[in-house]
Amino acid sequence: MSIFSSIKNAIFGRPAEAAPAPEAAAIPMAEAAPAAPAAAVDVAAVLSGMAGADGLNWRSSVVDLMKLVGLDASYENRKELAHELGNADYSGSAEDNIMLQKQVMKALADNGGMVPAELMD
Repeated sequence: MSIFSSIKNAIFGRPAEAAPAPEAAAIPMAEAAPAAPAAAVDVAAVLSGMAGADGLNWRSSVVDLMKLVGLDASYENRKELAHELGNADYSGSAEDNIMLQKQVMKALADNGGMVPAELMD
């Protein structure tokens, strides 16, 4: 599993296990209800509510964000995350970490999360 997927799953919840499909004859098409759209996840609220959030600066630190969701925030993992998000020039500098944090928040928003604009700017 990718590092971004691990972050996304920690915030959005893991995808539900696929239930076996009912037999076609058991549910006539006329009675089948359309799937309801998934509710958007308030990323900041979920992260703020996680144990340990008050002691970490996850809003601006990708290292603290990774720690909060239970991931190893080593340079190697941050570099892999940067590559997943399209940043092949990641060096681990403070500027790179700030940019990576914003890229993660933007990617969460692109994947259906509600992310405050100040976390992506």
